[in-house]
Amino acid sequence: MSEKLLIHQSGPFQGTVTVNGAKNAALPLMAACLLTDEPSILDNIPRVTDVLTMVEILRRLGAAVTFEGHRLTVTPAGFTGTVAPYDLVSRMRASICVLGPLLARHGKAHVSMPGGCVIGPRPIDLHLKGLAALGATFSIEHGYVVGTADRLRGGRLLLSGAFGSSVLATANVMMAATLAEGTTLIEHAACEPEVIDLAHALVAMGARIEGQGGPVIRIDGVERLHGARHRIIADRIEAGTLMLATAIAGGEVTLEGAQPEHLGAVLDKLAEASVSVEKLNGMLRVKREGPLRGVEVTTLPFPGFPTDLQAPMMALMTIAQGVSVLTEQVYPERFMHISELNRMGASITREGSSAVVKGVARLSGAPVAASDLRASAALILAGLAAENQTELAGVEHLERGYQNLEQQLGRVGAKIRRLSEAEQYK
Repeated sequence: MSEKLLIHQSGPFQGTVTVNGAKNAALPLMAACLLTDEPSILDNIPRVTDVLTMVEILRRLGAAVTFEGHRLTVTPAGFTGTVAPYDLVSRMRASICVLGPLLARHGKAHVSMPGGCVIGPRPIDLHLKGLAALGATFSIEHGYVVGTADRLRGGRLLLSGAFGSSVLATANVMMAATLAEGTTLIEHAACEPEVIDLAHALVAMGARIEGQGGPVIRIDGVERLHGARHRIIADRIEAGTLMLATAIAGGEVTLEGAQPEHLGAVLDKLAEASVSVEKLNGMLRVKREGPLRGVEVTTLPFPGFPTDLQAPMMALMTIAQGVSVLTEQVYPERFMHISELNRMGASITREGSSAVVKGVARLSGAPVAASDLRASAALILAGLAAENQTELAGVEHLERGYQNLEQQLGRVGAKIRRLSEAEQYK
């Protein structure tokens, strides 16, 4: 039996919250530290379980890692490991991003095949396609991806998949290409801020990269990289979740550290829903006083509306006036939260890759269970607007990507309490 969260109707919110560093930026950056023998320092790292899992993977590979506060130091000198084992990779699909650095440094890698995910299949074919274009060869043996490369060489490759570009595949190829011989051109590269952040860190380590943030990235390989210090960007998904929480509870909240240039599509949809967002110097002020209006949302790769905010946005739309339609173009099966929101009195029907949400006057608290990371956030948001108590199980999903979300929301007026395992037995 794991911990639970007890959520009560809350609002209007009032106050200031600081946005943590981006988990989705931190993970490939940690893997990038393996590209040099020298120590690297990463600042603003969130203390979430996915980051802790990556720490263990780096240590298992032989790197020395210290994690104090929000500063992480990786010293890979002498690391000789090439195996990322199943017991760690099975916890977190992003572990695959060590594949490129291992091939670049050691010419071989044994990385467990990532496990299935409740939000739908997320194959690694683009990772293998991209690295193969640099000269790596792959086989699948006993559940592991086994890669070898005598010498990586630059090439021209297209990283286009059925649902668009891939952030992690772009990161994997970009990292490997920094130490490849010659020039690599990645076409249809992911344009997400996390890719840009990784490129900036690699350049600080001595890499030669151009075009990051656009669909074509050029990497001129170098002989070696050196250590560097880098501060990761703020978590745009956490910022979006906090904005949506303010919108569902009402009131006014200032987000410190939020980067509006990473949230354009979210700001547009909040404006359509009658939520005002004011851009300040290094801050965003979110305010909602009147009723919410239903909107149409389609998730897309950046700069489109992020798939990781589809579930929290759906929670908001459950109490908006009119009908909303949310279409999932990145992970079409990412709708496990629908049944739990309906248990709370929402009116949501799925039609293929879309969900039709008819706004209701009120939600009702109920026992619910999170199926994945972003679904957990959606259910917390719904609980903020629901009469009576909502009891959320599956808190371990939340902790994969949000650092103390209930405490952040509590600072501005949310009524959320963590129930320990011992308390549940009383």
